[in-house]
Amino acid sequence: MQWPTHEVSNQVPVLQDINLYSSDLALQDGLRMLPREGRDRELAALGAEIGSASFLELADRVNRLYPPVLEAFDRFGNRIDRVEFDAGWHALLTAHRRAGMQAGAWFAPGADAHLSRAAAWFLFGQVESGSMCPTTMTFAAVPVLQKESTLFRALAPKLQASVHDARDLPLPQKQSMMVGMGMTEKQGGSDLRSNSTVARPLAAAGRGEAYLLTGHKWFFSAPMCDAHLVLARTAQGLSCFFVPRWRPDGSKNAVLIQRLKDKLGNRSNSSSEVEFLDAWGLMVGEEGRGIPTIIEMATVTRIDCVIGSAALMRHALVQAIHHARHRLAFGKPLEQQPLMRAVLADLALESEAATHLMLRLASSLDRPEDPLERAWLRVLTPAAKFWICKRAIEFTGEAMEVWGGNGYVETGPMARLYREAPVNSIWEGSGNVMSLDVLRAIEKEPEGFALLMDTISAGAAAHPALAALHRRVGEALRLAPQELESNARRLAQDLVLLVQCQLMLQNAPAPMAEAFLASRLDAAHGRIYGALQASSAVQQAILERAWPSN
Repeated sequence: MQWPTHEVSNQVPVLQDINLYSSDLALQDGLRMLPREGRDRELAALGAEIGSASFLELADRVNRLYPPVLEAFDRFGNRIDRVEFDAGWHALLTAHRRAGMQAGAWFAPGADAHLSRAAAWFLFGQVESGSMCPTTMTFAAVPVLQKESTLFRALAPKLQASVHDARDLPLPQKQSMMVGMGMTEKQGGSDLRSNSTVARPLAAAGRGEAYLLTGHKWFFSAPMCDAHLVLARTAQGLSCFFVPRWRPDGSKNAVLIQRLKDKLGNRSNSSSEVEFLDAWGLMVGEEGRGIPTIIEMATVTRIDCVIGSAALMRHALVQAIHHARHRLAFGKPLEQQPLMRAVLADLALESEAATHLMLRLASSLDRPEDPLERAWLRVLTPAAKFWICKRAIEFTGEAMEVWGGNGYVETGPMARLYREAPVNSIWEGSGNVMSLDVLRAIEKEPEGFALLMDTISAGAAAHPALAALHRRVGEALRLAPQELESNARRLAQDLVLLVQCQLMLQNAPAPMAEAFLASRLDAAHGRIYGALQASSAVQQAILERAWPSN
């Protein structure tokens, strides 16, 4: 029965069964260097799968309806320390594996294997973020484990496998595996040097030898992974260890899950607090060099943080434009309201610049021996992680506001996108840590950084405001050490904007690139979305590029 007081009208249809790749012109333009036919066919197929109604429903299911549950004991009272997941979670991880997101770029690298992987990962990140955590950690662990030849020979087939094996069994009995990380302790957070977990050798000490670990980890990511890379203290200092869920003799390892964290977002993924009670582990890397070993892994996960944040921005933008095209207000669609159009166009500029930056950053993994690419990896990775992840928080909030009250409820996608945004800014180093890492990287890579600045200067010469920003970055580096440290966030911001402007000039249509430069380099524009000064025609062209009308 339809009640006369409850007629449903002016509600926006659900956005589903969309191709996340074919509708993204910025992403396609950023991949121009890849062979077109193969790239388009594979990514279009993946974009259709991820944008399907069934895939979108999986994302909602594992976040809102069936989050993970800890089962510390079996019914007899034996410790099992197992996290149970909904079938939807395993379906998501199966899709990751099938697309090779967990390791493919390392095992079958082509000229642009990491760039191709970044594009696919960007599509996955638009729909569900929690399942990305164990996959990205596994991906980042591969180059660390590759340096341990004996261990890696045993693990490589399981890391490379294209099937997801959800069974909780010793590694020899599994088809595939996933690897997590365990660094953070309650007393230290980002200050890893204060870690107190200790490791003592079972027999011989040193690289590749077995140890027993005792201690506590405040954040232990994805505890159902088959193994974790863990920091613990030995006689020579903090060292890195490969700690599996099961010991080599087939018994359960002494990694006790105390509780799952009740998080703001990322609810589909289990983050935990654990105790090591003589947990068995193998030393990875040189003794006392645990932080440099694990930081190599963190560099890769930080790039994935940038990709994930850019993905959240992209999906929030698409949802906002879709809503504005269907929702009527004051007699016409929201998109036709001048101020709303200015907000949406400004968001579209931000999203496209983030897309080009994440692609360019990921491509540096394909050529790590090149001095310029090494500078991108070491200097631009923390800078981009700082800026893009920060911008995503405000971005998703603004996009949610486009939906109004409908965006603030959990039955739609906007609240989840907003809750997901902060984790990438916090995980793998917060804003201050990233900004200070930029300074350290510049100090360690002076020649590469000089080369990076030289490549930007040529394009900056034609734009006075961009040239002025280029000079400001150079001048900041001449400050006294203490003053430079206090300005580290400003330097990271300026460096990213400098690079984003260059990338927009290279990849975006000229009117769009000019609008980005005019707004981002104008102090009067500030950082509030919607203060964009561009003609109505340019704004409409920006929106059509961002999300083409049907």
